[in-house]
Amino acid sequence: MSEHNQDKHKARQQKVKEQVDAKIEQAQEEKGILQVITGNGKGKSTSGFGTVARCVGHGMNAAVVQFIKGMWECGERNLLERAGVPFAVMKTGFTWETQNRETDTKAAQATWQQAKQWLQDDSIDLVLLDELTYMVSYDYLDLDDVITALENRPAMQSVIITGRGAHRRLTELADTVSEMRNVKHAFEAGIKAQKGFDF
Repeated sequence: MSEHNQDKHKARQQKVKEQVDAKIEQAQEEKGILQVITGNGKGKSTSGFGTVARCVGHGMNAAVVQFIKGMWECGERNLLERAGVPFAVMKTGFTWETQNRETDTKAAQATWQQAKQWLQDDSIDLVLLDELTYMVSYDYLDLDDVITALENRPAMQSVIITGRGAHRRLTELADTVSEMRNVKHAFEAGIKAQKGFDF
């Protein structure tokens, strides 16, 4: 790189640094974050679990509520429970497996009751509500009840909600919304889900 190009690059980077520093200076409010991770792409739950691991790695407390997933082994659960993270798991699998709305609704309600306890506990820094969006979409949980619990949680508690098709009211309430998009997926090429990678 010529000296002239090096100077231009340095000036550009200095401008970027100043903009970032200004945003950091402005961001002074401290509160728990509500994040929604939605979309049709792979990685929503994985992202949520990554943040749980980060929280625990800092010596903070997290709790995980798993709606839907629960009929098979979960590598993240195996690891995080050993690190003291409590799990509430709805163990009915997917709706198309049980095909019993009454059973699914009862399981969702029971799991939600535990979630609500954690959403009132100011000793818990982060709550992951994995696949919650489906419970709202299928009317297994009352959206108003979910919104109320989220709004009334401890001020410094962060919450992550994952799942496809997040309801508009959840995304509007959220501080951060991320949308996963599939560009390509191994399953669609006939590749079996791999232990240690997919679950």
